[in-house]
Amino acid sequence: MDRVIAVDGVSDIPPLLRDTPAARLLEYHNLGRELDPCDRAEILIGMCMDHRKQLRIPDQFAYVLRAGGGNMKPSAFKVSYAIAVGGVRAVALIGHTECGMSRLSSRREEFIAGLVDVGWKREEAVLHFDRFAPQFEIGDPVDFVSHEARRLADLYPAVTVTAMMYRVEDGRLYLVRGT
Repeated sequence: MDRVIAVDGVSDIPPLLRDTPAARLLEYHNLGRELDPCDRAEILIGMCMDHRKQLRIPDQFAYVLRAGGGNMKPSAFKVSYAIAVGGVRAVALIGHTECGMSRLSSRREEFIAGLVDVGWKREEAVLHFDRFAPQFEIGDPVDFVSHEARRLADLYPAVTVTAMMYRVEDGRLYLVRGT
């Protein structure tokens, strides 16, 4: 986690991000900012489906897409919808520590056995894992969220994309350096 920046005060937010929806996200979640009333989404938050992460944000502040590893590629149309129709001009991609998608290949047998336990035939479970795991394996979570943020920034040049990490250990958001 040496490539991340702790946000323990407003002064820790880089000047280019201040007074943006990404800064407000950090302020709401990390700094206890009062939850302002919102009448429309200001930001799209892409994050992992992991059950250990819960953000402190106001109602209607964000579109939130959850996908394994925070991988937005399978949600490309939904991302475009939030931008084109929803009008958001900011995206926060949030990876997290201890992500199961970062070591997915090492959990192959556990995955297969789990499907067999609920009634799958072993051969079908093997084919299912082998077919889909490569598109959902993310490798290092910090690297992945950084690359995914750059990919989205290139795809939507008028949208500010910010890469963040959620530390399961402390429940806080961190900025990823160099994105």
